[in-house]
Amino acid sequence: MSDKVVVLVTCASVAEARRIARSVVEARLAACVNILPGAVTSIYRWKGMVESARERLLLIKTSRKRLAGLQKAVERLHSYDVPEFIALPIAAGSRAYLAWLEENL
Repeated sequence: MSDKVVVLVTCASVAEARRIARSVVEARLAACVNILPGAVTSIYRWKGMVESARERLLLIKTSRKRLAGLQKAVERLHSYDVPEFIALPIAAGSRAYLAWLEENL
């Protein structure tokens, strides 16, 4: 099983998404961050109310050993009180891509 993960993070704006993406790649907390084009509509409960927002979604590729540092960086750079930070395991992938990912962390 791979120790690599994809982390989902939503952001309030394109500028925030780019700032977080660049910062975590420069710090080698992530090898690659995709900023999905266009906004996603999020519907969620916050402080007892059902809210909705247009957000940008980041797909962050990293390893389990970098998750704690990545989470701290996202929380420090993010504008939300409680930013989304969900890590999903990469069960399989091309050897070449997973090796590239490891080399760039």
